[in-house]
Amino acid sequence: MSKAPRYLLDVNVFVALVSEDHIHHQIVTTWFNTPGLRWAICPFTEAGFLRNATAPRPGQITMSEATAVLARMAQQPGYHYVPIAADWPTLCSPFFTRLYGTKQVTDAYLLGLALREGFVLVTMDKAIPHLAGKEHAQHVLLLEEK
Repeated sequence: MSKAPRYLLDVNVFVALVSEDHIHHQIVTTWFNTPGLRWAICPFTEAGFLRNATAPRPGQITMSEATAVLARMAQQPGYHYVPIAADWPTLCSPFFTRLYGTKQVTDAYLLGLALREGFVLVTMDKAIPHLAGKEHAQHVLLLEEK
């Protein structure tokens, strides 16, 4: 089995990857084109993408079109789907002392899932490394503009 890291994509990273007009599309695409990349999405990533892509605003796509995007991405090299089979306390207890607001609920779930399944959470959210703390920093990859 390969020792290369496996990456779980945060919602914003996935949205930036599949949306050519996204401000961070180039940064994410450059990272995503890493040879041999092993990457995954989970129910939160799917739901976040579907919600974002089909929101009533200019550039929205239909639910059918958004579902087709998910199907196309599942055919990309290195793809893996990670189901969520654990509850909130199980996944998020390592971060309880650093949770301070409602906007961190999904972040904590994604980070907890990455930790439990041996993935690295790829994000552009600068608050997630703080949520992980030093003891779980190896489970976060923060993509930033250079």
